Amino acid sequence: MSKEALEIIKAEHRSLSAVLDAADYLIAEIRAKRIQPEFKLLWAIIHYIDSFPETLHHPKEDQFLFSRLKQRTDAADSLIDELEAQHRSGEKRVRDLQLALGRFEADQEEALEVFADALNAFTQLSWRHMTVEENELMPLAERHLLDADWEEVTAAFRDNNDPMFGSERSDHFRQLFRKIVNMAPPPVGLGG
Repeated sequence: MSKEALEIIKAEHRSLSAVLDAADYLIAEIRAKRIQPEFKLLWAIIHYIDSFPETLHHPKEDQFLFSRLKQRTDAADSLIDELEAQHRSGEKRVRDLQLALGRFEADQEEALEVFADALNAFTQLSWRHMTVEENELMPLAERHLLDADWEEVTAAFRDNNDPMFGSERSDHFRQLFRKIVNMAPPPVGLGG
């Protein structure tokens, strides 16, 4: 049971990483003046970041994985406290990205660097966060959680419906992910 829950969480991390990679690539290309900003695409990326990880993925990590691990051991307490603090700051970080993108869209020359810096800070923190979860927290969970804990964690994450593995509720995220892929230029997408 633990294997399935952890694979779902890792798949969700891969989905977010793919979107963040696309955003970083687009900003690098815009900065180098090889492509023009496609604001519908950038807004779709920010919407994905806000809609899926911030409203579904992180709350379920907090409510199910982290809380069960805290019940079973204190070995992960400081690590979980740090990860939960990052989750709590996520909404503000997304709002900062939205504000920076709005300014960039209104005044491209002046605000590109502000948006690029905000995006870079967000992506770097997100990648570090996911790495810590996968390399430090998940091994602790595998050692300490009971089968009943894993059943609950797995059931919660099965219900998230990330676009990469989907179910009935995932249509919005699947369509959004597909939109990003179709709009993004190669090599990160199919459009251009």
